[in-house]
Order: sequence, then C-alpha cells, then structure tokens
Amino acid sequence: MKKLLFSIAVILLALTSNTSYAQDIIDADDENNFTNYFQKKNFQGRSAIPYAHLRESDVVWETAIWRSVDFREKFNQYFYFPTSLTENTQGRINLANALLRAWENGDIEAFLDDDLKKPADFTVQTKKLGEPVTNEVKIEDEDGMLVGTGEFTYDTLPYSVDRIFGIRLKEFWYIEKQDTRQKVRIVALALIYNRCVSRAGGDGEEETRTCTDREVAWFPMNDMRVRNVLVKANAYDENNTNAERSYDDIFIDRFFDSYVLRESNRFNRTIASYAVGEDALLLSQEIETRLGDIESDMWEY
Repeated sequence: MKKLLFSIAVILLALTSNTSYAQDIIDADDENNFTNYFQKKNFQGRSAIPYAHLRESDVVWETAIWRSVDFREKFNQYFYFPTSLTENTQGRINLANALLRAWENGDIEAFLDDDLKKPADFTVQTKKLGEPVTNEVKIEDEDGMLVGTGEFTYDTLPYSVDRIFGIRLKEFWYIEKQDTRQKVRIVALALIYNRCVSRAGGDGEEETRTCTDREVAWFPMNDMRVRNVLVKANAYDENNTNAERSYDDIFIDRFFDSYVLRESNRFNRTIASYAVGEDALLLSQEIETRLGDIESDMWEY
C-alpha cells in the first residue's frame, strides 16, 4: 500500500512539473514570440487603481501649481525614449506616443486649455504644428517712414513626435483634515512641442531659425481612460528592466525632475511674466520650498 501511494505521489509530481514547464514554453503561434525568453503579459491586463474618495469638506487648504518636466534632462529621459514605435523598442513606448496613439484612436479625450473645457482634435492640432507661419511685417521707405504692410511666411520644420521634448503638469496640493497630511494630485498633463520656424536670409545674410514651445493638448489625469493608457506603458528602469514602472506609477510616486512655472495668485500670471533668468529660477525654488514647509509648520513641539 505504501509503495502504491509513493508511486502515485511520484506520478503527480511529474505531471505537475511538466505542466509548470509547459506553461513557461513560449507558444510558436503567439505574436512577437521571439522578442524575449518568456512571455511578458502582466502589464497588458493592468488597470489603474482609482484615487481614494475625497470630500470637499475634508480639504482645509489647497493651492494649484503648474510645473514643467523637460525630457532633455538626464533624469527624465525615460519619458522620451524610445522615439520609434517599431525599431529598438524592447517592448516599450514613450510617453508622447502612448498618449497620442490613444488620442488618435479615440480612446481618450484631449483639450486646448488646462481647465479642460475646450475639446481638441488630433488631426487639427498636429497639422497646425507643422504649418508655415505667416506674420504681418511693416514696409518702410529709405527715411524710415511707414508706407504700408505686407506678409512674410516662415518655413516650419515638419511635424514629428520626436520634437515633443517635455510636458507641463497642473496639480493641486492640499491638506486633508482626516489625517492632517499634505498631499498632491495631478489633474492635467500637456505635451509640449518644440516648434521651429526658419527665415531665409537675403543679400548674403544667413538663415535664421527660432524655436518656441507649444502645447499640443491637455489630457485629464482624473480620467480613468487616460490613466489606463499610462498604466499599460512601461518606462525604462536602469537597475532592473524586469521591474520597470508604468507612467501612471511614476506620476503617483513623483519620480521625475521638474520646476515650477506658476502658482495660484490673484493676478493669474506665470513666473515668466514678471521675472527672467536667475530671478525666475529663485522664485520657482522659493515656491517649491514653501510647499515643503507648509505641512511641517502646522505642528508644534
């Protein structure tokens, strides 16, 4: 009897091992079955976790902050790469392509303003970024007297997702009465396009090129459709590629480098509207420091 039970146990163990091994084998019929030594499926079925419910009466203090995240900074480069959708992707997609592809397919909505009131159209917005720019110019005579006006057209570099070098975030910092802790929620995200226009020089002058940042569109970060797009897209992790975090995780953990562009104020103006250069950087840092001190200043020891 003991031998029989032992034999049955050995057979069951063998079957279990074979089944486990069979599950690890990459099926030849699956797409992209040659890209890795095992199937990566965990992130495909993920859904974003909804934010905790918050009552208006529980918020005892709040302020709105607008900040900029530059992809050209080394710490933020995982937002920018890979630039291609097909080559050298290693199964990843950059932030801009993840949002733009979902917007183009109609899976998410986008808006022209950070109040998320004016809907934006994908085709219209992307076409506008690559169109030539026409400006009105003044025509003067030899004595400098105005004799009329005309139009001059500047050539624009063709639209390319590769020229999206950053994002802007609109977020609310607040203190919750229930636990007297300071918290933050990102409510809107804008892709920032670096638009370059050039003007051919005349009479031996060199061609001039001017580049300015333009908002492509604002995406509502409170919309679960947007967060579900971000939670399925992984960003590169230099320490362990198998532990890559999604863009949704990155924004929740605030794993990015940024600087403040604007804080809620009575004039509704940005820092750049009244300060430049080093003064603007100092004001941005001052707001950042003050945000960090608010929670600790509530306590007495």
